[in-house]
Amino acid sequence: MKILVPIKRVPDPQTNIVVKPDGTGIVEDNVKFVINPFCEIALEEALRIKEAQGEGEVVLISIGSTDSTEQLRTALAMGADRAILVITDGKLDPARAAEVLAKLVEQESPELVVLGKQSIDDDANQTGQLLAAALDWPQATFASKVDIEGQDVTVIREVDGGLETIAFTLPGIVTSDLRLNEPRYASLPGIMKARKKELKEIPLADLGVSADPKVKQLKVESPSKREAGKTVETVQELVELLHTEAKLI
Repeated sequence: MKILVPIKRVPDPQTNIVVKPDGTGIVEDNVKFVINPFCEIALEEALRIKEAQGEGEVVLISIGSTDSTEQLRTALAMGADRAILVITDGKLDPARAAEVLAKLVEQESPELVVLGKQSIDDDANQTGQLLAAALDWPQATFASKVDIEGQDVTVIREVDGGLETIAFTLPGIVTSDLRLNEPRYASLPGIMKARKKELKEIPLADLGVSADPKVKQLKVESPSKREAGKTVETVQELVELLHTEAKLI
């Protein structure tokens, strides 16, 4: 089975993020970038599917500048077979990213696309769903378990009320939730092999997709600082504060 796994380069979640004074983005100087954690989980699941079936191919896709090469090489070291980097200087919104992925699905003809449910930089949680709509493929989002028997896929997904089981026939799209698996670390032999694996670069223009955003980002702001909490002595006092100060009841 051929599986496509989109990989996004994001700031390390442990990094202290500073917003630019003009609100146009974040200060990237001295910021470490890593693979989006949900994309790592998606890659791990694709590798496990390939290993369980004893054959197949896991192809990585990333969109961005050549800086994304570092994250793709790391993913290749984890076990992916080859990688495609769509070169663009600007950042694409989820709708444009889905258009790029749809073009590559047409070229690569995978049976399955596994994505992270969202990226930790903008938390949009849209690309997988938009890609499914563009391809008119079935989708299973927020997957916490994936079983594949032949062409039949069964996914347990996390929803507000608990767990939901849905099934579809390949080809299809799965987006990974946090509890789907524990991603592996790249081994030393894997790191050595990754240097020789194919990493193909494609200019965005070659795919016929515009970089013009469909969603305009107006301003980036830091979250408001949380005020110190209060200690109450009785439930009645808590209820009174929730009513008079917080106005929650």
